[in-house]
Amino acid sequence: MFRRERSIPLRGSAAALCNNLSVLQLPSRNLTHFGVVHGPSAQLVSAAPEGVPLAQRQLHAKEGAGVSPPLITQVHWCVLPFRVLLVLTSHRGIQMYESDGSVMVYWHALDSGDASPVQAVFARGIAASGHFICVGTWSGRILVFDIPAKGPNIVLSEELAGHQTPVTDIATEPAQGQDCVADMVTADDSGLLCVWRSGPEFKLLTRIPGFGVPCPSVRLWHGTVAAGYGDGQVRLYEAGTGTLHVQISAHARAICALDLAPEAGKLLSAAEDTFVHIWKLSRSPESGYTEVEHCHGECVPDTQVCGARFCDPSGSSFAVTGYDLAEILRFSSV
Repeated sequence: MFRRERSIPLRGSAAALCNNLSVLQLPSRNLTHFGVVHGPSAQLVSAAPEGVPLAQRQLHAKEGAGVSPPLITQVHWCVLPFRVLLVLTSHRGIQMYESDGSVMVYWHALDSGDASPVQAVFARGIAASGHFICVGTWSGRILVFDIPAKGPNIVLSEELAGHQTPVTDIATEPAQGQDCVADMVTADDSGLLCVWRSGPEFKLLTRIPGFGVPCPSVRLWHGTVAAGYGDGQVRLYEAGTGTLHVQISAHARAICALDLAPEAGKLLSAAEDTFVHIWKLSRSPESGYTEVEHCHGECVPDTQVCGARFCDPSGSSFAVTGYDLAEILRFSSV
């Protein structure tokens, strides 16, 4: 069971974008950072465990070429082995900051040369894998940036071609030293999933075809891909082979966010039907297949949910954002 905790106030509403919440926990400082996108700006809020907001910062999208301020599409903290960077994506490019948003260390402008005049240009989908940060784009290509241990000497090292439609989300998990292990999955507007092995050269291992609806959010857990779709379904696949293990009719409307608590094997799904569900994942010792148990359902009434994240690796608390809602809702286990 989960109970509602003290909400964290925002200066404005969250934009109606999928995956519109990022959370970074800092146990050593007893702080949690929250990041939310609204229009041309991103709000960063630091809060104490009781939900008391301690600091707020607003970041704006770099203008680039154009007359109107660019819209930010996502904000996400990337935890690398040696540093944490805050990454912003927008209709103009990709901005990388130190973790508190105080200093911008890198700017990558998007090249719209191969886009048609009616095509929207943007970046979306952010994840860290080893010392790389991967960012999806409107063209379906994934940009791989090599991040140094310190300083701004960030290099675009590779562009991955696996998708024909805009990338929606990217998820990674530590490779744990195994060869040929699938440690990154990317999703797009057609519902196609691409499973990769990261490294100095990324390798496409398998493609999991879509079925006519977008896949706005995806996660990776112990070699299992969890994918949330525009028809409210959550599907669990074997990452290495693409075999479907579980299909859940989890929501009545499009899913807008998935998250995983890796220590507990808990999966969170949030959708436009105002519900947030928590599921327990486990491996069957007999078949080796992933099994799912429903743990909790939380209704956020009269709210278009657009972001939801666990606030700790054990899944004992989570946070939710909604369109036209000037606060971050917090829930913790009883």
